Amino acid sequence: MTLSDIAAATERALPEMTEDLRTLVELETPSDDKQLLNAGLAAIHGWLVARLGEPDETERHDCGPHGDVLAVTYRGTAPGTALLLCHYDTVWPAGTLAEWPFEVADGKASGPGVFDMKTGLVQAVWALRLLRELNLPHPSVRLLLNGDEEIGSPASRPHIERLSEGVLATLVFEAAQNGALKTSRKGVGLFDVTAHGVESHAGLDPLAGASAIHALAEVIPHITALGAPERGTTVNVGLISGGTGRNVVAAQARCGIDIRITEPAEMARLDAAFGALAPSDPRVRLTVSGGWNRPPMVPNEPSRQLFKQAHAIAAELGWELEETAVGGASDGNFVSALGRPVLDGLGALGSGAHARHEHTLLDAVPARTALAVGLLRSLASDAS
Repeated sequence: MTLSDIAAATERALPEMTEDLRTLVELETPSDDKQLLNAGLAAIHGWLVARLGEPDETERHDCGPHGDVLAVTYRGTAPGTALLLCHYDTVWPAGTLAEWPFEVADGKASGPGVFDMKTGLVQAVWALRLLRELNLPHPSVRLLLNGDEEIGSPASRPHIERLSEGVLATLVFEAAQNGALKTSRKGVGLFDVTAHGVESHAGLDPLAGASAIHALAEVIPHITALGAPERGTTVNVGLISGGTGRNVVAAQARCGIDIRITEPAEMARLDAAFGALAPSDPRVRLTVSGGWNRPPMVPNEPSRQLFKQAHAIAAELGWELEETAVGGASDGNFVSALGRPVLDGLGALGSGAHARHEHTLLDAVPARTALAVGLLRSLASDAS
């Protein structure tokens, strides 16, 4: 069967895929609502069985206050396993759907989470469905769904790392960047710096106090100076809070910091710099909390070879597949840091992630799905 035949099959499936997308978007799954996440995952599990049948293996892991991890495996016709990574949580709070329902207009599907990343989940499931319907050779496919990606995957990370071990490839169905696959992503550090001062009355006894706010204002320029754009490192102080009143010398103040890095070595440099921060008033104590949320995704040789395969498949489908580097992170960062083959950005075309104009271009869904089908078939050839 040619890739043209596969592309035609994905085109025929688009109406059903669109209805599946509606089903998923109408499941509200905000990262911070365990009850909705549980209900959403149960519905998604039922949808998986309806589309693919009962899996050969099923794992569900309780992730405490975060969305649970569901991993289902369908046996293939060739050796080896491919891991498909998708998250089912979104940044949108409960109730968003009532004021912003799923809608299809002018070739675009819009709604909370439609681009990031429920279209990708639909494409991943339909890629496997079409492989089986068309009797194409493919490795076993393990689909991992996590419900805490939008908050950094604190509970699902060990499961992602464990289940990506020894696989032929990990395919991440996050949205594409203008059609390009994401072969490089920045690492993310999320830090809080808190100043602990000495409280006093600002009028009656100002010198008895040691202002945490003043101390924090003093060290923030040192923090932002740690950015090194020439190395791909950016530092943003995005939150600041402190004090209890304008006539009180503040006893405490805190700032929240977002750091993005391209080079893994930057983690050690920045850790050391945070440890050396000190205000000029010795009465004020600084504490640093938080840490590195995700390591950078730096292309390794197995991932480069995987992109070459994808590029060749897209060319046979009649379009030019590009690669790109982006500032955002994903669960693919964890896999890449372990030196394992990973491709990211296999999901939707569209734009507006985390914004009210979030949308998916439906005309692109069949071609992206055909790419995934072709890539999984190619992995079967590699493994045999």
